Amino acid sequence: MDTLKARVVKGRLVLDEPVDLPEGTIIELVVADPGDTMDLSERTALDTELEAAWSSVKKGDLVGHDEVMKVLNKR
Repeated sequence: MDTLKARVVKGRLVLDEPVDLPEGTIIELVVADPGDTMDLSERTALDTELEAAWSSVKKGDLVGHDEVMKVLNKR
């Protein structure tokens, strides 16, 4: 179980479904970003691209600022 969903009802958090957690389990709650509309496949694709980009950065495969600006200014 990675994600729990809950709603605020009369100032209390109410889980949307039952959970099988031991009594006294402490969980950390984070408010979901309502602006994030990516589904799991889109998020997975983004994460894959970000990992590939970071690998390129670590290898030194970078494009300089001047080169990027030349391409952008041509558009």
